Amino acid sequence: MADFDAQLRQSQTEVTEAQAKIAELTSRIEAARAKMQTGGDAIAEIENATLADVHAHTEAMNANIAELIMGLDDVTAGFSKDFEEIRSKTGWESFVGLFARHKSDQMRQERIRTASIDDKLQDLISKSDVITRLLQSQLEVLNSQKTKVEANLTDTLDERETTVGELEAVRAEITAMDPKIIELENKISVEQDAAARTKLETELADLNAHYNALVQDEQVKLAKSQTLERYIEKGKSWVDSLQNQAATQMVLINKLQTDTKQRVVLYDALTKSLKTAQQQDVAHRINEIGTETDKQAQQAMAQIGAATNARMADMLEAHEGHMVFAREVLEAKAKADERFARRFQKIVEKHDKNLYGA
Repeated sequence: MADFDAQLRQSQTEVTEAQAKIAELTSRIEAARAKMQTGGDAIAEIENATLADVHAHTEAMNANIAELIMGLDDVTAGFSKDFEEIRSKTGWESFVGLFARHKSDQMRQERIRTASIDDKLQDLISKSDVITRLLQSQLEVLNSQKTKVEANLTDTLDERETTVGELEAVRAEITAMDPKIIELENKISVEQDAAARTKLETELADLNAHYNALVQDEQVKLAKSQTLERYIEKGKSWVDSLQNQAATQMVLINKLQTDTKQRVVLYDALTKSLKTAQQQDVAHRINEIGTETDKQAQQAMAQIGAATNARMADMLEAHEGHMVFAREVLEAKAKADERFARRFQKIVEKHDKNLYGA
């Protein structure tokens, strides 16, 4: 699976790059938060930390890993073919059978007895584990970054709530000053005494100065509230993105873990099938010999048959338990495959239609 190994190395590189990009974006958001504390242009910092590049990279990374997983599925599907080849007589065994059927059967039985695809199964499980560790590492980074940003957002939300409260208080004070200013302006317009008029104008000037200061404070607090709001929107978008990426990693991990269980069950079932087929062939051979023996031999065969029936009953009972477990694993796999297909519909379609490179 040279292509698989190359693709796996590419995925490992992509995961490392993705983790660096994710950490950088979180750092930019934290830097923006620090700038806001000093009155700097925080939004410009966030705008530079666009999500588009990170999204494009992680989508390509996950698509590549999804193809790796489907490649393992293809290899697993080939297990049945491998077992069928083991069951069938080789060309040499068939040739020997032309001259010595018993010898041919012995050769086949010995080959079946020692046959195994353990190496292939272990290789598949090993590759699944490598991909799972890769995904688990990515999931841990995503959850860690999400925790950081959420803590940052909590502080920012509290600050904005305080700022909005202050803004509303300033606006309420400004609204309350309007009648006072109007009242003073009306008094000044009808006041005939110069000294009294001067005093009223001084009061109005002081009131207007305070009013203007409040209006300026309102603008500052409004700008701060809007900056915090935009920062919160960017932070929430990043948290949502991290959450969605984490969900994708969990779908991939779940499929791989379920696939590993299914591979073990499939291997076990095929092994039992292979050994059972070999036993049946031996039984048929014994039966053929039995038809040519005398009564004593037939009686012995009857005894062997009775013992065999008892053994078969035990095997069937064990088989029932095995099938219940296998069914549970297959049901879990069906669910994992369905979630995988939802997330990677395009990859699945490309794989099924063999559209690689299109």
